Amino acid sequence: MSTDARIAVVTGAGSGIGRAVAVELAAAGWTVALAGRRTGPLEETAELARAAGGTALAVRTDVSSPAEVDALFGTVRDTFGRLDLLFNNAGTFGPGGVPTEELSYEDWQSVVQVNVTGAFLCAQAAYRLMKEQTPRGGRIINNGSISAHAPRPHSVAYTTTKHAMTGLTKSLSLDGRAYDIAVGQIDIGNAATDMTERMRTGILQADGRLAVEPVMDVAEVARTVRHMADLPLGANVQFATVLATSMPYVGRG
Repeated sequence: MSTDARIAVVTGAGSGIGRAVAVELAAAGWTVALAGRRTGPLEETAELARAAGGTALAVRTDVSSPAEVDALFGTVRDTFGRLDLLFNNAGTFGPGGVPTEELSYEDWQSVVQVNVTGAFLCAQAAYRLMKEQTPRGGRIINNGSISAHAPRPHSVAYTTTKHAMTGLTKSLSLDGRAYDIAVGQIDIGNAATDMTERMRTGILQADGRLAVEPVMDVAEVARTVRHMADLPLGANVQFATVLATSMPYVGRG
């Protein structure tokens, strides 16, 4: 491994935004460790990353498990010797369209465990590596959401966790100053992935209508993350919002 190699961990790398970011980073010369719960899709992402000219390692990981997160970052340390970037991307919407009063405790807990606890566990493990390595420091980019600003109907668990992600980002950013760890967040609206397919067929609006919403190419998200990742540690994009230009967010729809 070259001493000039830049090492990244991308969680939720088996599809969607995680896959797009992993391939974009690989094309820019990053070595990427790919984390996710499904081995097959992770290996597909690894092949795409290698085809883009990068080095990739797939590590099956449930980010809500402390033991599996420790194993992931231990593998990164033992294989590559350091960590320069964590893209904290793994997340779940949970059951769609369930009113607040009908959401089960189990469904609430499963969203919180992945979106908040998983993000914390990965950030904590990244901190431990970045703090002790030489040269010291690194960068964490958390995947927030437009839902970190405003909710959709019947999305109490997802929206709550994405507001929590903003607090996590701010706290990590403050605590990371002492160790040359830069922490930022990207809030994404309507990137075209399998998870946002419903935007193209009609999704519930605040006024009760079903409406088709514009989407944007997920590649635009990946390019934005790469820009954030490529900055020197003395500069940081604290918060970035990238969204389909005409989606109903700014103003009254």
